[in-house]
Amino acid sequence: MNFKIGYGYDVHRLAEGETLWLGGVLIPYAKGTVAHSDGDVLIHALCDAMLGAAKMRDIGYHFPDTSSEFKNIDSKLLLQKTKELIAGKGFELGNADMTIAAQKPKLKDFIPEMEKTLAEILSVDDDAISIKATTTEKLGFEGREEGISVHAVVLIVKQ
Repeated sequence: MNFKIGYGYDVHRLAEGETLWLGGVLIPYAKGTVAHSDGDVLIHALCDAMLGAAKMRDIGYHFPDTSSEFKNIDSKLLLQKTKELIAGKGFELGNADMTIAAQKPKLKDFIPEMEKTLAEILSVDDDAISIKATTTEKLGFEGREEGISVHAVVLIVKQ
């Protein structure tokens, strides 16, 4: 098959005193993600989608949160390693579409920088990366500002 589709989903709890990294961009906000790594929930969902499309399990399998090697790691490095992993099976990213669910902060002004950052890491055109943000109308853990989640869908193609 010349292409495969993958889906990824990730969630992180929000807490005061933590940093909020999304798509490789530091977002100024009073709360950030609680995580073993830098907690970039967007990159984690993207990695899961890419790995799933290539039938290579998930991010936790390759980069376990029980390993000191990945403690506080920059998730951009995990994305680069994921790109290399799928390349090892002869695939590269075709495109990615992601949705961030968070009541706050408002993210629209940061999306172009996130898209550019991810496109550079993945060696694709900016047009191949689509990021959207939504609130949950104050419903659920995202709406109560207890956490943030991301859904990601990717197309990978044979090189």
